[in-house]
Amino acid sequence: MKRSATLSLITIICAGYLADQLYPQFYEYTALFGPLVQSGEIWRLFTVALVHGGITHLFFNMFTLLVLGNPVEAALGKTRFLIIFFVSLLTGSLASVYLSSYPYVSVGASGAVFGLFGAFIAMRTMINEGVRDIYVIIGLNFIFGFILGGVDWRAHLGGLVGGYLTTAVLLRITRV
Repeated sequence: MKRSATLSLITIICAGYLADQLYPQFYEYTALFGPLVQSGEIWRLFTVALVHGGITHLFFNMFTLLVLGNPVEAALGKTRFLIIFFVSLLTGSLASVYLSSYPYVSVGASGAVFGLFGAFIAMRTMINEGVRDIYVIIGLNFIFGFILGGVDWRAHLGGLVGGYLTTAVLLRITRV
């Protein structure tokens, strides 16, 4: 039985969360902090997905990854899915670092997860079902992010745009 890339990512990210709980210094080397990225610690653009702001944050990101990742992976294949995930993670992290007026620490896989929302929008003609629901969920996430605070909306926006554009390009240059 082949393991899906979605479940592999969930396993790796949950292992990262566990490592963060067991080894506090793990956070210091993986969380996203703009000045450290700009000084050369570019791995943080990706390792940010391994640390989360608590079990609830991890749960919602992993649940959303499961719900969105499986159909995107099934429709586009493992390789294209992983490209979308990692490009979205990168664009979300870059938006977080470069669109902020002041440096702050950011954690979580939300940029990549929002990239999967973008993928769904780009695939709307293939899917037909639930795309309107995706728009509502995206809107609610941005609204709650602004109301509640403490949410890196820049990473969400960067991941959303990165996921949409990456999927649109992949759909044009590859056969599905």
